[in-house]
Amino acid sequence: MASASSNLALRLATAAVAVPIILAFVFIAPPWAFYLFVLPISLVGVREFFGMTHRGDPVAQTIGVLLSAAASVAVYFRHDDPRTLTTVLVVVPLVGPLVTLVRLGALDTAALRACALGFGPLFMLPLTLLAVLRSELGATGSGLVLLALGLAWLADTGAYFAGRFFGRRKLYEAVSPKKTVEGALGGLLGSIVWAVVASVWFLRGSLPLAHAIPLAIAAGVLGQAGDLGESLLKRSTGVKDSGAIVPGHGGVLDRVDALIVTAALVFLYAVWGPAAIRPTW
Repeated sequence: MASASSNLALRLATAAVAVPIILAFVFIAPPWAFYLFVLPISLVGVREFFGMTHRGDPVAQTIGVLLSAAASVAVYFRHDDPRTLTTVLVVVPLVGPLVTLVRLGALDTAALRACALGFGPLFMLPLTLLAVLRSELGATGSGLVLLALGLAWLADTGAYFAGRFFGRRKLYEAVSPKKTVEGALGGLLGSIVWAVVASVWFLRGSLPLAHAIPLAIAAGVLGQAGDLGESLLKRSTGVKDSGAIVPGHGGVLDRVDALIVTAALVFLYAVWGPAAIRPTW
């Protein structure tokens, strides 16, 4: 119990420092500064990803990170050009198998490494899409970024406390032994509460309540699935935390596993949702 309390205190202290900085980049800093804030975070996450899938192969890890950087820059600066987006989606997945042919290594893990190197550079791309919304939609874009952040992190907070105080039934023990059904429900409630707050406050007029609640349910469920997906990756590669860069939280991937999913959902909502918030491109 003392260890859990100590970890909670460290998590709260980290959040107290990080949240004001993040909000400053979302609402005060110019859009390009927000992207420069997001890009290195994304690349650290990608490096952690390849540290698990390509352990002991710094050359392949570096290739993966460079591909991710190129894809992010292309999407941010040329998001309105279908040719650029198509090129990214066609070229990046092809590189994985080709690089694996050159750096064969152990044959029994070659398929995993080929697929990981084809997919991994795109794994953190939804964070770049948040920067695109911030750039294209002004104050509404900032609100959508905050919506995505809250859908992920309020779900994480709700799941943590609901699981700690009420957790009894295991959710998916083979993948994440500590997660419970009660925690998952608490996380879903956290997402719904945040979406309602967004609808009546900082996205008032842009996010109708009739849209906010279904979006929150989808984000609450799929965001937690993203968390489980990262747990699966860690367990299958024998890793406890993706890294140790965030005190009390592990690595970048440990912090943004759900955000990757909620960012993608919020971006797709902006693209396909009401004309009032749809990007002009």
